[in-house]
Amino acid sequence: QVQLVESGGGLVQAGGSLRRSCAASGRTFNNYAVGWFRQAPGKEREFVAAISLSGDTTDYADSAKGRFTISRDNTKNTVYLQMNSLKPEDTAVYYCAADFMARPSRYSGGYEYWGQGTQVTISS
Repeated sequence: QVQLVESGGGLVQAGGSLRRSCAASGRTFNNYAVGWFRQAPGKEREFVAAISLSGDTTDYADSAKGRFTISRDNTKNTVYLQMNSLKPEDTAVYYCAADFMARPSRYSGGYEYWGQGTQVTISS
C-alpha cells in the first residue's frame, strides 16, 4: 500500500516552467514504477511520462519529449516532473500514479495507486 501526494501545480505563462512533485508514503518508493498522466476538459486522459523503479529507464509521450523530464529521488520517496517550454495545450489536471514492482507503462490501467490530481494552467 502507498499513498501519493502531489504538489507543484499552478498557473504559468506560455514558455515558462513548472516542477511537479509526487511524494509517497506507506512503503519504500523504490519498489514502484511511477507515471504521470493528464486530462484536459473534454479530452481523454493521456500519458505524459513514466519512470522505472530505480530511475534507470524513462518513457515520454511525443508531446512531452524534449520539454519534460521525469526523475526520482528514492531517498526522499519523491518523483518529479520538470516541465519546460510550456504551451497552452499542456493545460490539464495532472496525476501521478504508481504500481508495485511493475515496468513503466503508458496505460493508466497499469497503475494501481493514484495521486489526487493537481491543476496546471498555461496562459497564452
